[in-house]
Amino acid sequence: MTEKRSSTKLIHEGKYVAEVTVELIYTDEGWSPYLSLDDAQKLDDVREALRGEDLKSAGKLSRVFVLTPVAS
Repeated sequence: MTEKRSSTKLIHEGKYVAEVTVELIYTDEGWSPYLSLDDAQKLDDVREALRGEDLKSAGKLSRVFVLTPVAS
């Protein structure tokens, strides 16, 4: 039996955080749950775009946020 469920992964790089929607694949065997190759590549692409501060590219694949420090 194979089941797919939508999930949100957060990628944190520097002062940015991206919210990336992926599908987790659940099976009765192996290392379940796992990502498809396409979703794993999407996470890598978003991480690389954030590292290079290419927010336009990261924004095409995810929702991007800027972290702001809060005085305590």
